[in-house]
Amino acid sequence: MYNRITTATKATVAVAVAEDSHVLEAVGNARNLAAFILVGDEKKINLAAKEAGADISGMKIIHETDMEKACEIAVNLVSSDEAHALMKGLVDTSIIMKAVLNKNAGMRTGQKLSHLAVFELPTYHKLLFVTDAALNIAPDLETKKEIIESAVKAVTNLGILNPKVAILAAKEKADPKMPITMDAAELSKQEFSTPCIVDGPLALDNAISRESADIKGINSLVAGDADILMCPNIESGNILYKALAFLANAKNGGVVLGAKKPVILTSRADSAESKLISIALGILATERT
Repeated sequence: MYNRITTATKATVAVAVAEDSHVLEAVGNARNLAAFILVGDEKKINLAAKEAGADISGMKIIHETDMEKACEIAVNLVSSDEAHALMKGLVDTSIIMKAVLNKNAGMRTGQKLSHLAVFELPTYHKLLFVTDAALNIAPDLETKKEIIESAVKAVTNLGILNPKVAILAAKEKADPKMPITMDAAELSKQEFSTPCIVDGPLALDNAISRESADIKGINSLVAGDADILMCPNIESGNILYKALAFLANAKNGGVVLGAKKPVILTSRADSAESKLISIALGILATERT
């Protein structure tokens, strides 16, 4: 992922409430990928950087001790095009997203916001993307299509052309008693603005295992080779995300799509490596937009 980011496309990332040692470790490791503007308590930022052994020398620091104001400043840097992506630091997701969604912030596009996560697993043959594990609680059919559109565009920006999208459900056949399967079947028939192959409903085993699909007699271009897993609701997405991250020990990162610019949204419990992957994903998501 990192080798697609060149100095010619070097982006600037505004970090809101930057006084987090894991965030600053990731920022220090990513200084050859992007420039950073750190917004927050300057004293705490420098202490956290020292604690993490992070090199933030030469990076611009905007001193602001109030979390909400720090988020507003960082969002304004992005909306005014002084920065190309926004990154969450030591602050609750609700606070930074409130700043992003403020009508006067200039970050709204009319599109639904959605979360895209990327995983590198020793048990899967390529990068695996999961959407939406963080924002949309129970998306309807139209929202699901928008989520797929955003994910496909971002994945295509990583150089994965014509990505394969598996619409997940509990069974592989459309069943009127299970509305999620009906949505999946409808989505598999629709056209999308960015080239992709969409199929569903597919259970998780069929989406990632060709052997499982063959045993069940499933004839699908997506089965066993999915690039993107589209989850039906936030519960299933969140459970899958955390299972992959904590049980499968996957390397992972995440970004919010659908705003004027990407929002690099990580958990405060995520490792510095996960945050570094998220930075790379957020930078790549800015390309060709």
